[in-house]
Amino acid sequence: MRKDSLSYIALVVFFLGTFSSYGQGNQEKELLKEVLETLSERYQVQFNYESDILDNVFVERLSPNSSLGKHLQAYQLQTGLRFARVGSSIYTITKPYTICGYLRDVLYREPLEGATIMTSTERVVSKADGSFQITVSAPDEIVEIRFLGFVTLTPKAETFATGTCPIIEMNEEITQIDPVVLEGYLVRGIDRKGDGSTAINFSSFTALPGLIETDVLQAVQSLPGVVSVDETVSNINIRGGSHDQNLILWDGIKMYQSGHFFGLISSFNPQITKEVKVVTNGTDASYTDGVSGSIHMTTDSHLQEQFKGSLGLNFISADVFADIPVGERSSLQLAARRSLNDVFNTSIYDTYFNRVIQQTEIEDNEENVVNSNQEFNFYDTSIRWLYHPTEKDRIRLNFIVFGNNLDFDETSSVNQESVTRGSGLVQNSVAVGLGYERTWNDTFSTTIDAYNTDYKLQGINSDVLQGQRFLQVNTVSETGIRLKGAYRWNNFMGTMGYQAIESEVINENDIDIPRFLRRDSEVLLEHAVFLQGRYRNNNGGFTFNPGVRLNYNGKFDEFLVEPRISLRKKLGNNFHLEALGELKHQNVSQIVNFQNDFLGVERRRWQLTDNDSIPILRSKQGSLGLQFAKAGWLVDATGYVKEVEGITTQSQSFTTKYEFRKEQGSYDVLGLDMLIRKQVSNFSSWLSYSYMVNNYNFENLEESRFPSNFDNTHSVTFGTTYSNDFLDFSAGINYRTGKPTSVPVLNNEVVDGDINFDDANNTRLPDYLRIDMSAIYKIKLIHGLNSKIGASLWNVLNKENAINDYYRLGLDNSPNQITRFALGTTLNVMVRLNF
Repeated sequence: MRKDSLSYIALVVFFLGTFSSYGQGNQEKELLKEVLETLSERYQVQFNYESDILDNVFVERLSPNSSLGKHLQAYQLQTGLRFARVGSSIYTITKPYTICGYLRDVLYREPLEGATIMTSTERVVSKADGSFQITVSAPDEIVEIRFLGFVTLTPKAETFATGTCPIIEMNEEITQIDPVVLEGYLVRGIDRKGDGSTAINFSSFTALPGLIETDVLQAVQSLPGVVSVDETVSNINIRGGSHDQNLILWDGIKMYQSGHFFGLISSFNPQITKEVKVVTNGTDASYTDGVSGSIHMTTDSHLQEQFKGSLGLNFISADVFADIPVGERSSLQLAARRSLNDVFNTSIYDTYFNRVIQQTEIEDNEENVVNSNQEFNFYDTSIRWLYHPTEKDRIRLNFIVFGNNLDFDETSSVNQESVTRGSGLVQNSVAVGLGYERTWNDTFSTTIDAYNTDYKLQGINSDVLQGQRFLQVNTVSETGIRLKGAYRWNNFMGTMGYQAIESEVINENDIDIPRFLRRDSEVLLEHAVFLQGRYRNNNGGFTFNPGVRLNYNGKFDEFLVEPRISLRKKLGNNFHLEALGELKHQNVSQIVNFQNDFLGVERRRWQLTDNDSIPILRSKQGSLGLQFAKAGWLVDATGYVKEVEGITTQSQSFTTKYEFRKEQGSYDVLGLDMLIRKQVSNFSSWLSYSYMVNNYNFENLEESRFPSNFDNTHSVTFGTTYSNDFLDFSAGINYRTGKPTSVPVLNNEVVDGDINFDDANNTRLPDYLRIDMSAIYKIKLIHGLNSKIGASLWNVLNKENAINDYYRLGLDNSPNQITRFALGTTLNVMVRLNF
């Protein structure tokens, strides 16, 4: 009984204490309105607010001795309201709320990831789909939206409708010199820009016929005026020029090697390369070299907020890619790729290998010599690091290394003993680049870029019968720095800068028996200053980019002045007129001494100008184009004239007549590039046609003027692509006239023990025809994880396309024609996992 009484008393005491405590707490809290009235009288201040936001809001009053600041700070913490001083004795009280939106590029219609959205109290970053949420204090609070390369927006919070997330479109700054003017030039992701260039954005790219991987240098060959006479990425011909006349840049680093498998696939990993831009004329004055054209590859310039990666596998190689955020102001991209033939062989690998060694010493050696243990592999690794220490400073570091290795053994019986010696070919490149950009204010910015690139080609040819080893080495080492300042005033921007480039080229031939060594080393330092203007009116209907570059070559004490111009004018609602022009020069070019150099696989070697036997290449070019775009239709026609002086016969890949001549000359091209494209819903179809008359001029040859080895008189491409959220399908036809060649004189083929050729390039190889198909199926697995499965078929009809030929005397003293052929039907399959 006593125990139950004590329990009852304890329970009563507990409840009484609880209600007593509750009553005391309720007595200590007062309506905020009443507290503010007291503070207004005591401190002679005024509080402005919407009456309804203080309804039923209670606070715990502080001690009367507390300062006004402590009162307001405490009430802000208790209620979540914001107190802001707007005058000497006036305070506003607001209730925070959340706004949201989606950021889009007004031109690309793509989401903008990584943009900074700021208020006076909070800072957030937009997500992958461009979305953001941020808290604001009042409808009239300014929301600042910043994204590198775009005009900063400063809307008020009241412009965001309550309960909805509007799409906010951002415009590129005028400092962006190449806004998109024709979107989806061929397919989605290929766009024409205001400076006359064409860009392929791989983040939005769909598909092209025959390609399942976004091979950078294969993709550019889909553009009018860009072909490869031998179907490789190491021999790209822009408007009738040779491959060495192309400036190839990877994030501003000049590259002297462009292909794996000695030219069959690009050596630049497509996973880390975001965009490639092709310039055929009207080059910006800040660039030199590339008398035929320029190919600019760039990585993503925006910081990554979340980790991204991918794993890929096809019948040739495996690759891995990662984009890793490092804190809030830094991100690191890594990409690596390697061939898989040492793990397993596939039909496409065998096809590629046989194509590379076709009609070389690796395939056809001397009688009684057996080639064996043929091994080939390639690799590439790319790194890009970004660091933005402040909103105005941006630092970029790049590193790339890639290479090809080919080895085989030669075995024969020497003095009744079996002797085996190894031969091989190594081709690799290593490069590093550093860039720093500073935006001083809204009108002025500066940029510093520096790079070093090293290229090496080494061949060892072992003659097992003679017991001889022949070593050939070609190396290029180049260092460059460029300083640039850009000033913007309304719709005009002017850029002034300085550039210095030092190039060293070494060629070495080393024979052990009999002993012979020749090593030629040349170094050239060139300085340049440049001035580039850019004007674009408010509606984008008129763009004018004049520029001039002054180069000084101290070794030859020579100045070269090179004006550049790019003009674009809108005519009515649907037409644009485009005019481009440029003068350029180039100090480093490629030559071929003998067809069996470097085992006959990669016969070209880089050579620095001596301004005598190897002149400086100089080009001048002008073009005029008209474009029509309406209702999914695009018609683009551009006529051009081009002349390049300072070429040599050794640089033009002669394989028949004049193969062993060393003469100087020039070539001129008169051409027309046309494109007709129609987009309907998810379909995009195009028909492109290129016409050119490309002639050599060599005064000291028997024929002073004759067709160029790169004269593709007629080139036609027809393609169609279908793309939706799940499937990309593409098919196309490529046709062009055969490559010019020379043949022996009929019934008088040999004179004095030499092949007696008819007029140079007076006939052609059979016309080229190829049909390709590709399909990619896209699978969404789970959130943040998706996959792609694709297949491509190259040369569906298995047509035998001759790409080159040459003649050699046979044992019966009659000329034998030897022909090289392009790839036959080639199947490739790809699987990729993105996360």
